[in-house]
Amino acid sequence: MEPCLPPTTLLLVTAAALIDRDGRVLVQQRATGPLAGLWEFPGGKIEAGETPSVALIRELHEELGIDVEAACLAPAAFASEPLGDRHLLLLLHVCRKWMGIPQPLEAAALRWVRPVELFALPMPEPDRPLIGLLEALV
Repeated sequence: MEPCLPPTTLLLVTAAALIDRDGRVLVQQRATGPLAGLWEFPGGKIEAGETPSVALIRELHEELGIDVEAACLAPAAFASEPLGDRHLLLLLHVCRKWMGIPQPLEAAALRWVRPVELFALPMPEPDRPLIGLLEALV
């Protein structure tokens, strides 16, 4: 039996692996904050009252200026990581269809890369275990 631990606040985050026709994945570079300079999958926090797909549709519009339909978001994987007094639960979706051209509205830069190239990029720790999955999918 596992020991009882004090309750942990979950930080729910949703992200997308946008995959283009050439099998490349879009990553964005954080512009500010403690993770500035790191490359990550676009997405963000799930707000109160939002489902993961609704939050991701909102985040992709705010961060990249693209529109995505919920039917185009396929749940793919999750990552779980302790963050001090909180615990991150990152829900990754794969998306191959969207409207518009992604623009770095909140990021320092965008980059289309092959999944294997993600291993060489500085990324947040929770994103790293998801790379192998993307390699298998593309």
